[in-house]
Amino acid sequence: MKLVTVAEMRAMERAAIDAGATQAQLMEEAGLAAAQEAWMLLGTLEGRKIVVLAGPGNNGGDGLVAARHLHDWGADVAVIAPKAREVDANLEELRARDLTPLEGDEAATEVRPRLEDADLVIDALLGVGKARPLDEDDPMSEALRALRGARASLRPPKLLAVDLPTGLDADGGGVDPLTVPVDVSVTFGLPKVGMYQAPGSAVVGRVQVVDIGIPAAAVEAAALELITSRWAREALPARPEEANKGTFGRVLVVGGSARYRGAPALAATAAYRAGAGLATIACPEPIIASIAPALAEATWLPQAAAEDGGLGGATAAALRNEWAAFDASVIGPGLGQSGDTRALVWAILADVAQDLGGHVVLDADALNAIATLGDGAERVPPEAVLTPHPGEIARLLDSTVADVQANRVGAAREAADRFGCVVVLKGAHTVVAEPGGNARISPFANPLLATAGSGDVLAGMVAGYLAQGLESFDAACLGVYLHAAVGEALRTEYGDAGLLAGELATRLPRVVREIREA
Repeated sequence: MKLVTVAEMRAMERAAIDAGATQAQLMEEAGLAAAQEAWMLLGTLEGRKIVVLAGPGNNGGDGLVAARHLHDWGADVAVIAPKAREVDANLEELRARDLTPLEGDEAATEVRPRLEDADLVIDALLGVGKARPLDEDDPMSEALRALRGARASLRPPKLLAVDLPTGLDADGGGVDPLTVPVDVSVTFGLPKVGMYQAPGSAVVGRVQVVDIGIPAAAVEAAALELITSRWAREALPARPEEANKGTFGRVLVVGGSARYRGAPALAATAAYRAGAGLATIACPEPIIASIAPALAEATWLPQAAAEDGGLGGATAAALRNEWAAFDASVIGPGLGQSGDTRALVWAILADVAQDLGGHVVLDADALNAIATLGDGAERVPPEAVLTPHPGEIARLLDSTVADVQANRVGAAREAADRFGCVVVLKGAHTVVAEPGGNARISPFANPLLATAGSGDVLAGMVAGYLAQGLESFDAACLGVYLHAAVGEALRTEYGDAGLLAGELATRLPRVVREIREA
């Protein structure tokens, strides 16, 4: 499913008008759809009390159209316009039905009791029109405070948003303090990016997408998509009956240190669970005895430990003749951040590009090393996948975590262009971007996944799909979707806390089977 920014949506609306539609027709389609969804939300309209909060712009116009239809269908409708609207055809239609919106002092006086007595409220105040924080003294702010109070009452009204809840940043997902979470968002044309970015995703409720006549070519041109189970099912690698372990590829995991012993084992386990035929771990020899019992299926390339107990630059030379035997690699889990680590990453990238076709997942401390290298962007192979969390991508971009989180899609796209490879920006609604602007977003935000080792499992899964022949962008998207889908499955059992990262890998095959059979 495609997602759009506000600017892209407005361009699509212009394309619809250029194709013969009128603004009035688009508004009629939007308002009718909102009214139909309101009817379905209530089940019956006869005698039901509905309040439409109408703003001064197009979103409010959509609300007036919805109010007209709901009135004609038998509902008891009141329209409250905290800010006076200019007279237009939609307003005249309401006046002809003796349904004049309450404005000014009357609106201020009536808004709270009307909302408290309503069965359903339609939020048509701003939609995508929010460009700055709402002013505390704005009449719309008082309406939202009254709405919040009504929703907290013993008999709260149902709440439907026209396009998206008032106060939600449609591009970045930020939420104004006055925003009231809704039950349903009836969004027009295509969903907006901010509806699938935290914290915005927590306030939109069920998202109902409505076609209002946007040309198919304009929709197809959108460069951002939501990853779906249908896409994941089609992307899963084939598993032919006559296969052997070589058919499904070999993964080399490079990582581990005295402090972070389990990280490379988690990545290797995940590669196996994703379907790779063989996983090998190159790590400091002194830690192998402590982690080998957890993964009897792995093979090992023991390496001399550096002074800090991790891997040093000498490992690059020791592995130089090994790369050609593998199909994909994970570099970074548990490496540490010493000077030896940076030297290793610098030296190893050229060998990976030459002998492994660049099919490498660079995670954790490998990313921190790249951020310190003057030629880091030039040394990363174009087929690589970078898997940073917000702090790591901020270092890669010389930015801040706050700026990254304010525009996660933009940050992922910028990093993909700067480093010339696929970038996975982890977190709620993980973003996957490739150079040139194409990006996909995970539909999931799950606090259960916020646990140590979860990223190592994701890196191993992506490498497992790379080893089975998927292109970097698809391997990253599939790994991201399935990693989160497993988290959703476990959330039904565990709730929001208590997951051990290794359980993600253990549950993966069952979730994959369910997706294949759906």
